Amino acid sequence: MTRKRVWYKVLENKNELLEGRVMSVTAGHQVLCLSHFEGKYSALDNRCPHQGGPLGEGSIEKGLLRCPWHGWEFHPCSGIPPGGFNDGIQTFEVKVEGDNILVAIEEEEEHQATISDVMVETMVNWGVNRVFGMVGHSNLGMADALRRQEEQGNLKFIGIRHEGAASFAASAYGKLTGKPAACFAIAGPGSTNMFTGLWDAKVDRAPILALTGQVATQVVGTGNFQEVDLINAFNSVAEFNHRVEHKSKHSELMSLAIKTAIIKRDVSHLTFPDEVQELPLENNERAQTDEERITSFTIAPPQESVDKALNMLNQSAKPAIIVGHGARFHMKEILDFAEKLNCPVMTTFKAKGQISDSHPLGCGVLGRSGTPIASWFMNEADLLLVIGASFSNHSGITPKKPTIQIDFDPLALSKFHKIDAAVWGEISVTVKILAAKMTSFDNKINRIEDIKKRSDIWAAEKAKRLTEDRGKGISSISVFDALSKLTPENAVVCVDVGNNAYSLGRYFESKQQTFLMSGYLGSIGFAFPAAMGAWAAVGSQRPIIAVAGDGGFCQYLAELTTAVKYKMPIKAIILNNSELGKISKEQRAGEFDVWATDLVNPNFSQYANSCGALGIRVTENEALEEAMKTVMSHDGPALLEIITDVGLI
Repeated sequence: MTRKRVWYKVLENKNELLEGRVMSVTAGHQVLCLSHFEGKYSALDNRCPHQGGPLGEGSIEKGLLRCPWHGWEFHPCSGIPPGGFNDGIQTFEVKVEGDNILVAIEEEEEHQATISDVMVETMVNWGVNRVFGMVGHSNLGMADALRRQEEQGNLKFIGIRHEGAASFAASAYGKLTGKPAACFAIAGPGSTNMFTGLWDAKVDRAPILALTGQVATQVVGTGNFQEVDLINAFNSVAEFNHRVEHKSKHSELMSLAIKTAIIKRDVSHLTFPDEVQELPLENNERAQTDEERITSFTIAPPQESVDKALNMLNQSAKPAIIVGHGARFHMKEILDFAEKLNCPVMTTFKAKGQISDSHPLGCGVLGRSGTPIASWFMNEADLLLVIGASFSNHSGITPKKPTIQIDFDPLALSKFHKIDAAVWGEISVTVKILAAKMTSFDNKINRIEDIKKRSDIWAAEKAKRLTEDRGKGISSISVFDALSKLTPENAVVCVDVGNNAYSLGRYFESKQQTFLMSGYLGSIGFAFPAAMGAWAAVGSQRPIIAVAGDGGFCQYLAELTTAVKYKMPIKAIILNNSELGKISKEQRAGEFDVWATDLVNPNFSQYANSCGALGIRVTENEALEEAMKTVMSHDGPALLEIITDVGLI
């Protein structure tokens, strides 16, 4: 049955196509080669029958249209090759109306659901509705399914400039929300570019879904263009790692990928061979949902570990609580318990901001990025209650004190050394049980006054450091003193790696802000892509700030254009000292020569302005706060470049 033909306007000004020339035009979804030869306009299928070369990019030579890829020849009007070979090109009726050229093509058939469609719909049904990625030739079928879901309002796709930024953004989304976002790439280099961000998510226990295109199955193993064995490549990073096949249980495969990412807090990876992506569904397969697919996580700890922890808590006179990033969704219960104990609460660097620095029990960050308040109270305690922390070297939690450790992950318990009472259970449930069953609160020494005294000592020290000026740029403490005053209390602050991170941990006075960082991986370049991930999670509900050094920001410099494209109101605070300052410091500490750490930078503020954002540069301390106010109040993406002294951190 012949389908109805539809006329499409493919060119508004026929004079754009000169005599003896060809061009590619589009009618609906059909790409055509439009030719102007011997006074006649003609339309051919744009695909050369040899390898699909785009004929509209070819040329007419000696009366024949030559394919730009391999030189095959056809008549520009009839599409017939010389010599009568039986591999001519389909032609389409053309008409000229005034200056307009129109082409008739058959009415498109209604879209039939594909394997990609059912898998993307399943993904959306599970709540994965943010995708960061780049569309390319080996993921087009999957990309088309994503487009359909976005047009229905079910999904937001954010096209990035580098796939590493996509995986960092998705990692930050998982850290902030506890739910997975997806990162999306083509075969080969697009997929391998995502590895750093995927490892960041894996080691910081953030759920993430990686979706990759793949070359057609029939050419795998033949050295095809951009061919990489992605299943083997992803084996080291992905907890769930599968190829989508023609006969796979497609919706179940996607469901298990997402379920694994959520429960294991890990990386799930699905790769889609090119020829599978557009295959029509068979057997009336339908998208799945997450209804009744994940059990409750509110697991109570074993009684024997509760009893051991209670005995230690009841006997302690000076307990101290240390919270890690794993406790971020349970701080209300933890703080309620801390207030009953009147004990100091400190955080690891990854957990910065989980208790306000203005809270009477707040002691700030412990460890290398921390304050002397936190270290003093850890050393003074007679019992440590460590909740959702990993005992990294950076935090430096002492093994010399009696310790109770609470964690939802049994592998995290007693990971590096023996713990006196290792308590496995969901954190909120466990803390509530301990608070309810404790019998000895009267023997606890109220530490509130001690905390205030130590805080006053630290405040006096910071006041002295604020006066330091060597005439070589603004000090880090001045930057973070101003940032503490001007950052909205509900902001999400994304932190890069380097001296800027150490200084933020030490000097930024947190209120109700949330902080995101590349914790265990410690990957430079994290901050700005992470800010894009945070924006995808919270939109306009919370301000987003990225703090980075010049070295870190340059890693994904082009993503500023992504922020402009999607109108992300991210505020970037860039500490520019023209040096990889942390590395120089480590070279000196190791008694090496300082070498290869100097940087040549652009004017970041001018770069921001050229991208369509607001850019301001500050070189003098007196102008810092006013410039920061301007950046913070700007309606849209903005960048504050601060020329800083590498020696004043």
